[in-house]
Formats: sequence, structure tokens, C-alpha cells
Amino acid sequence: MASKNISFETIPSSIRKPGKYLEFNTKLAVRTLPSNKQRLEIIGQRMSTGTATVGLPFKVFDDETAALWFGRGSQLHLMVRAAIVANRFVEITAIGVDDNGAGTAATNTHTFTGTTTGAGLVTVGCGNQRIEVAIDTGKTAAQVATAVHAELIKQVNLPVTYSVAAGVITATNKHKGTVGNTIKMEATTTAPGLAVATTQPVNGLTDPDLTATLASAFTATEEILVVPYGAQTTLTAVRTHLNDRSSAIEQRGCVAVYASTGTLSAATTLAGQINSGRMVSALLPGSASPGYEIAAAMASVIAFEEDPAMPLNTLVLTGIAPPNQASRLGRTEQEVCLANGVTPLEVGPGEQVQIVRAVTTYTLNAEGVTDISLLDLTTIRTLDYVRKAVRERMSLRFPRGKLSSRTPKAVRSEILDVLFKIEELEIIEEVEANKDGLLVERDLQDPNRLDARIPADVVNGLHVFAGRIDLLL
Repeated sequence: MASKNISFETIPSSIRKPGKYLEFNTKLAVRTLPSNKQRLEIIGQRMSTGTATVGLPFKVFDDETAALWFGRGSQLHLMVRAAIVANRFVEITAIGVDDNGAGTAATNTHTFTGTTTGAGLVTVGCGNQRIEVAIDTGKTAAQVATAVHAELIKQVNLPVTYSVAAGVITATNKHKGTVGNTIKMEATTTAPGLAVATTQPVNGLTDPDLTATLASAFTATEEILVVPYGAQTTLTAVRTHLNDRSSAIEQRGCVAVYASTGTLSAATTLAGQINSGRMVSALLPGSASPGYEIAAAMASVIAFEEDPAMPLNTLVLTGIAPPNQASRLGRTEQEVCLANGVTPLEVGPGEQVQIVRAVTTYTLNAEGVTDISLLDLTTIRTLDYVRKAVRERMSLRFPRGKLSSRTPKAVRSEILDVLFKIEELEIIEEVEANKDGLLVERDLQDPNRLDARIPADVVNGLHVFAGRIDLLL
């Protein structure tokens, strides 16, 4: 038997042969906290031209590889590209899904009429991508459409394919499903005598069923999941996936991000239907960037901030198209968003899209009472980090620990050390004041189990400053 305070892993107590035996103990080597690197898991539709196997996770580090693996201009390719543009240091795992065979691809048209009486430009927008074509005088609508079509088909990264006939250019989304309905299509001309009318795509139907994909990704360890769809059924499945994956048993904490360019009413209604402290709904009405690209950019920016308690206010979503002035959320609308589980995005200096305040969709408890416990995204991210730090310390110090009357005190000491170190990083606070609430005790039913209650007073974000200025004459 070893001495009272010293135990050995490799030196038996039964040794009789004289000698000096020394082993190495690495359990006490690490006294610091774990890092909090944040990684993205992006799910999106792929094309049959992609070389990556459907449903399997692939590490992606650049735009061109995503185009090769998932098809150039595919939803997943454009999501990966948006994430990299927003944060070029992000680590991405991408999972491609096939179109739903029962789905319908969205279509829209650009219809040209008239004959040019002078030179000008035709500008065609597909999402946040633009092309310009110079047009000479004396060109008929059919000639203009043909010339514009010839330039459009050179743009291989567009999410649509184009055809032309009798002055009408038809765009068909590369994917079946509602994905095409979220892409803003535009066409304008400065050539006198020429007019162009654009219809918006609204006829895309039936998105992929993510059930099998979520099941296969259950063991994933990425901290942020990007969801390209804004349908209640899909998001409910994602909510269940996150709850199971982040549970006390699995302990792979994860949050999910989805986004919309639609109305405030639709966004708040959907957020209320989801009501999850692990899901973020971003809203940017009227943006030319599709919702799935906004979600990818938003998630990528979240991943950039490794301090879980640091607010994300004002962080810029590089590459996302700002909406026109009339479509932007006003102050009152932003307050409505924040009170109803929606993260509003605004246009800041330099016409850059930025986060107002990152909140989750959780607003009500199980009894339907307003609950702000998981309002800010920083709260659940902080709790995930505290759990990770405590779990790793326990694994380092007690990989083969005994459970005796001395064990609870030793475990409590290690947990308290972790909490004080986390407090030094301003991730939690008031550890000294709350330390009496840290309980470690033997379970009353299982003789091999140790239970702990760990108080974690999370550091809140400084979101509001209120002051009164008193006039003195």
C-alpha cells in the first residue's frame, strides 16, 4: 500500500528488491484553463457535380475546395464562402445534403422590352452578386437579352442557371426547395428606350429532410451549427438535436444560427415557436444576401470571439449586403426583435452590416412566463465553457480516482481553483461570495458516485448605460 498522501501508478507497493524507483506524474502538470476555440459545422445542399460524399463531414479551408466538393454555386459552397469572408481564420466542417426529390426549383424572369435609342448599361443582380453589360444604341429587346445572357452564363458562382428566349431571361435555382425563394433577383437598365421587368422567385418547394443528417452528425464536436432553412419543422428538429448533443450526458455544447431577410413579424413568430436558449435567429430585412449566407457569416463572427462572456455588439458581418434605407430596422423594431428572441442586424458606419445584440430565441419558461435567464447568447456559451473547464480538470486530476471520505474535499478544492481562474478572465464573478454554495458530497444511493453543486455567476454584458444630467444654473 502507498503512503497516506502519495499514490503510485506504476510502482507496486510489493517490491522487495532494493533500488531507487521513480515514476512520472503528469496529473498535476496542467494548472491552466482549457482554450475555447470555436468551430463551425455547416449543413447545406450540394450539387451532383460535387465530389464529396453526401452526408459525410468534410473539413473545408477555402472557397475553391468547397466549390469542388459541393458544386460551384451550390448552397453549401456559398455558405462556406460567406463564412470565410466574414472570418478567414474560421475552422469549418461542412456536410452536404441532396435536394429533396419531390422538390421544385424556384424560377424567375427578367423580361426586356423596347429598342435602345442610346447606349447604356444593364445591371443584373442575383443575391449579392452583380454583373454589368454595356448596350449599344439600336438594340432590340431580344438582342439585349441575348447579350446579357451571354455574360450571365460566365458567372459560374451564381446559385442559378440561365436560359434566354424572345427577350426573356429565365433563372432557375440550382437546387430544388425554398432555398431559391430567399434569393433577391434584380435587373435595371440605363439605356434609353429599353425597359426590364423582374419577377421574384417564390415557387421553390420542399426542402431536404435533415433528420438523417442530424442523426449522423450527433457525435460531432463543433460548437456552432449553421442552419440554412427557416422552417419551423426543420428548426424544431435542430432544437432537439442541440438539446441532446449538449445534454449533461453528451456534454458537447453547441449553438445554432439561422437567418432571415423577411419581415419582422415572421421572424418573431418563428422565434417564439422555437424558444431555445441554444438557437439564434438573425434578421436583416431586404438584404440582397440570402438568409443562408447571413447565417454562415453570423456564425463565423460568433466563432471568432473565443471569450464566451464577451458581447458581440457591433461586430461586422463582412461580405453581407446592406439593405436599402427603407428596409432597415428602426430603433423600435430592434427593440421588438430583442424582446421576442430575434437578433437584429443593422447597417453601421461605412455601410457595413453589424450585430446589434446577439440574443437567443428563448423568451418563455415551461409555464409560459417571461424568462431572461438565457436571453443573451453569452450566457449559454459561458455555461458551456464552465462545464468544459470543470470536466477537463476532473479528468486531469482524477482519471482513476478513489472515492473515500477525503475525496469530496480534494474535488471541491480543484473545482474552486477552476472557478477562481475563470473569474480572473472575467467570464464568471463573485466566486468568493458564492463559494459556500459549492457543495461536493457522496451520493446517497450510489456508493461510487460523487455529486457537486457548482454556482456560476456569469459576467453580463454592458448593453445599456443610463444617466441623468441635472441642469445647474
